[in-house]
Amino acid sequence: MVRMEQSTAVGVAGVAERMRALAARWPARDGVAVFNRVYLAVTEELERRIARGEFPDRRAATALAVLFAERYLAAAERADSGERPPACWRPLVEYRRHPGVRPLQFALAGINAHIGHDLALAVVDTCRALNCAPEALERDFDRVGEVLVLLEERIREDLIPGPDLLEVADPLTHLVGVWSLERARDAAWSAAGLLWGVRELPRLAEEFTERLDAGVGLVSRCLLTPWP
Repeated sequence: MVRMEQSTAVGVAGVAERMRALAARWPARDGVAVFNRVYLAVTEELERRIARGEFPDRRAATALAVLFAERYLAAAERADSGERPPACWRPLVEYRRHPGVRPLQFALAGINAHIGHDLALAVVDTCRALNCAPEALERDFDRVGEVLVLLEERIREDLIPGPDLLEVADPLTHLVGVWSLERARDAAWSAAGLLWGVRELPRLAEEFTERLDAGVGLVSRCLLTPWP
């Protein structure tokens, strides 16, 4: 992964440009490309809000947004180069061209991996970069979380047919209800606090991170169950 100092120097515009570069290499139906489109739109909105001064600490918000995005970008670039990404991202990479998986599933699996695993680690990355405790980032974390809610809205607008077309028994209806961005965000904040608390116990921190990675990957694999 790129050094934290280098990552924050490029700003949110820099990571958005990297997402555009990845999008240009992938077909639109590619599962990672589906998530990338949604995340790029949210990243662009986050960039606009930071520029308008909507965050309590612009420097902290930028660092968190960039270091958060960097974890997804590193996983995507590793996958494209033939390397194994973290366990949370592997199901999406493995199923990215499966004809039985719908675009909504790809988007949900990407959000699950990114928020369920990457967000907690990005908070710790940011604390180390800025030499602060997670509590100092809480207001900016909440504001970034408000923008992340746009992920769900974007999915509903772009990937789900109108409510009159969805039946109660439709797998899409089930998937929309089975996973919650708000709960995942709350869990990420708790995980970040735990990781920060054990930062001087590297073996324990590593074990917790590995289990978090594996658990989030299992949820993504379930979200990507092919449908006939």
